[in-house]
Amino acid sequence: MKFIFLFVVAASLVACGPSDDKILSSVNTSLSSAGANLSATISKGVVTLTGVCADEPCKANSEAAVKSVKGVKQVINNITVTPPPPPPPVVVINPDEALTTAVTSLLGDYKTVKVTVVEGVVTLTGQLKRSQLAELMQKISAAKPKKIDNKLQIK
Repeated sequence: MKFIFLFVVAASLVACGPSDDKILSSVNTSLSSAGANLSATISKGVVTLTGVCADEPCKANSEAAVKSVKGVKQVINNITVTPPPPPPPVVVINPDEALTTAVTSLLGDYKTVKVTVVEGVVTLTGQLKRSQLAELMQKISAAKPKKIDNKLQIK
């Protein structure tokens, strides 16, 4: 009779395992080392992960860390991965011939300004009134040069 009682007690202790609260505490400890903003819930040993990771390895490593916690029976990984940022906009630089034509046509009102274009860089020389500078620079920028090298003498 003693033997049966000990067997029943031992079997019930093994069957119980750690409580969901203890498992969740261990899960949260392992998630805190992931460095992401993640949370976990647990029900009968089944852990559900939610939150956001910066990349797929973060998501996979978080799941693996939780699976290794004693008492976890299953992991439902509902972690989302932040999408990568969009690529930078394409900068359009007109070829030298097109820039030279465009910029030269803009200089009709600026008789004292000379322009050269080399590898997309517009170089301005000559003289210009301060009141005309902003307007000229806007017009030249609209022609989409790589750079404007302003060597003008301002009066």
